[in-house]
Amino acid sequence: MEHSDGQRADGPSRRIDPRRSTCVLIGVDDYTHLDSLRGVKHNLTELRAALTDNDIWGIPEDRITTVSNPRTPSELVGPIREAAKQAEDTLIVYYAGHGLLDRHEQQLHLTLPDSAEDQPDTCVRAVDVRRAIRDQGSALRRVLILDCCFSGQVLTEMSAADRGARGGKVAVETLRDVEGSYVMTSGPRDRPSHAPDPKNCTAFTGALVDIMRQGVPDGPGMLGLHTLFEAVKARIATMRPELSQEPQDQDGNGVGALEFIRNVAVLPPLPVPALSAPTRRGRTATWSLAAGATGMALGLLLPPAVDRWQETHPAEAAGACSPSAVLLDHSDDLNKEQVNYEPVEGLSALGLLSTSPPVALALADNSPGRVFPVRLGSPFDLKPSADTASTLRPADGGAVSDWYDGEALVVEKGGKTMLVGSETGPAIRRFDIASRKQIGRSITVPKELQYAPVGGALLGRGIESLTVSPDGRYLYAGWEAPLAQDGDVRGRHILRIQRYKGTSGGAYAPDRQYAYLSGDGMYLVELAAVESGRLLALERQYTAGLGNAIQVVELSLMKARDVTDEKSLYKLPADVFAERETLFDLAKCPAGGPGKVARADERLLNPLLANVEGMALGDAWTDGRYKGWRPLYLISDDNGSEEQITRVFSMAVQLS
Repeated sequence: MEHSDGQRADGPSRRIDPRRSTCVLIGVDDYTHLDSLRGVKHNLTELRAALTDNDIWGIPEDRITTVSNPRTPSELVGPIREAAKQAEDTLIVYYAGHGLLDRHEQQLHLTLPDSAEDQPDTCVRAVDVRRAIRDQGSALRRVLILDCCFSGQVLTEMSAADRGARGGKVAVETLRDVEGSYVMTSGPRDRPSHAPDPKNCTAFTGALVDIMRQGVPDGPGMLGLHTLFEAVKARIATMRPELSQEPQDQDGNGVGALEFIRNVAVLPPLPVPALSAPTRRGRTATWSLAAGATGMALGLLLPPAVDRWQETHPAEAAGACSPSAVLLDHSDDLNKEQVNYEPVEGLSALGLLSTSPPVALALADNSPGRVFPVRLGSPFDLKPSADTASTLRPADGGAVSDWYDGEALVVEKGGKTMLVGSETGPAIRRFDIASRKQIGRSITVPKELQYAPVGGALLGRGIESLTVSPDGRYLYAGWEAPLAQDGDVRGRHILRIQRYKGTSGGAYAPDRQYAYLSGDGMYLVELAAVESGRLLALERQYTAGLGNAIQVVELSLMKARDVTDEKSLYKLPADVFAERETLFDLAKCPAGGPGKVARADERLLNPLLANVEGMALGDAWTDGRYKGWRPLYLISDDNGSEEQITRVFSMAVQLS
């Protein structure tokens, strides 16, 4: 039996309990056919940070799931069903992205990265999301928050004109047949929702996060969903966007009146708990995989004496990752640092300027294009520190245009020039390292490797890696994802690498194309030349709820065929492709004892794992324990997010 306020008669509290609730945050910002919505990426980061903040709501990290750019309907709906099964109190589902209206059936469709207008089969129907929320589990209440509208527009707006009379009504009625439900939408049926600044949250979610963090002056100590909604609505009204945006809500059984979050405007911050020994649950979560597996196999936990010894004498996060790779050190010293008030963030490529002492250039992928000089310290004792960033500029030294989305960097032989690969374009440009000005024209990108409609590259999945052979004769450029016509083989992506022939600092012309099969579900994010025809490839994968997978593989191009003239690589025989052998998997590197590696995500099997995007290979050591081996440096991209980390790794690798 339920009372009219949405509470059961057996006595649950008047507050939405974060410890017994679950939350799914879904966002799509990277589209193939629709305009990108870069602000949505910030929505997920900021909203998660607010919801997990103990001073605001305090949902535990293991009860909130972030789903970024789900590729299929099951990847979008599946996490909702799983969260619904776990929720005892309240299930909260949030979606941000383009919203499209089916012109024939007048139904709201939520979009995926490959969604297209007038193609409902490429989208997810709102009714299917409703069923996933409604039909699973036994939660007392179900909450849906939608930040979307009905058509694609330029980046400054999520949509333009109203696509039908029932769009807003469909959004508001999504959970009307669910008892104990609440729906909040970013706008009505005939108004767009705005994303005015790609560097910040969308208008609606930005206002929502601001109210959660700032509270409501003169308001009650606890804010309900409807009170929160009214404050968001008032905040948006003061923004006065080009087209009006008026959020809507719909309450079932008084859910909107239940206490939800603390009103930080009137309540003091919660006291910081005194430091104490970590709980056994926290300790076991930081074991290495081997120790965890042993404990589970025996049905035991480590004896208390051993636990205490590990806490005071934690093992180093170093050691063999494979027979040919050793983790030497890692450092988070650059994480959330600033240099002259500029954040050191978004580092997506690494190029060595010198090896003794190790000094590198780290490329930031956000606009304007910046390069940070980074002193790395010894590979056996990393102490990275960044100097003031230099801004990449056109040859005339003028203002930076909108062409930049830098993902790749390589220092050319002689150390006076560098090549930068930009996903926008895609394009490859040469810059003078001293002045940071562009030199000459961009290097030609073959038509088949350009974006549609010219070529088959997927938008936002273009040039991600550059490297030059040691003699400077060959430049290699790698595409992150398969071309549209190439596809994959049972989950292994068919990837293209373009080889250019020329001279360092001089002209490079397209020469040959090579193809290789990635690891299962992996994408190519960096290359490093060992010698002509032999490369290291950094592969990365991200799975919502599981985090990153990172591995480095060796590629031999010696027997691979030139695939320049192949329109599609799908179903080509195996001997066409480059030979591939895994050098190491970062998840298999020793993570050390408790506290030795900061965890960006408690769900990761190995806390070393991060969004690694940059890689640089040094010269072979001529003496010492690793004589003949080579130093390899990796760097992770935090995407400007509080939830991700900027981390530098140093490895020793043996390359036969």
